[in-house]
Amino acid sequence: MRDLILLRHAHAEPASAGQDDRQRGLSATGLAEAHAAGEWLRAHGLMPDRILYSSAARTRQTLDAAGDLGGVQGREEASIYEASPGILAALADANRDAERLLLIGHNPGLEQLAALLHSGQTGDYRGMPPGGIAVLSLPEDASIEPGIGTLTQFWWP
Repeated sequence: MRDLILLRHAHAEPASAGQDDRQRGLSATGLAEAHAAGEWLRAHGLMPDRILYSSAARTRQTLDAAGDLGGVQGREEASIYEASPGILAALADANRDAERLLLIGHNPGLEQLAALLHSGQTGDYRGMPPGGIAVLSLPEDASIEPGIGTLTQFWWP
């Protein structure tokens, strides 16, 4: 089995007039949530061997505030920003050589991907809050497809 860890970015500051959404940073609450998410991952031994995050500043800040996750450096992946569950599934499939892949991104894509992999439908299990984590166990050699995963853990700050 391999693990797919989905981490929704923590709470961000509201957008200022004319500000590009990708530039919004984390709020003080978001920084605390991201730190707590990192603590939870460490406490549960869920150290990723690959980390991909969207091109939005708040996802990189979530990773930074989470702290050391086993010394793995994250890599920006522009396709995660505003991604559909299909795009995220294809990205996870393209990285299936990772034993434990951490994707840091946004809703509704992340919560829909969790539902799709677990239940086979994107409309189930909505409600992944900022800073929330879903851990799915996937068969080691199987392609990503609806209903293939088992939701093993769900946490939120």
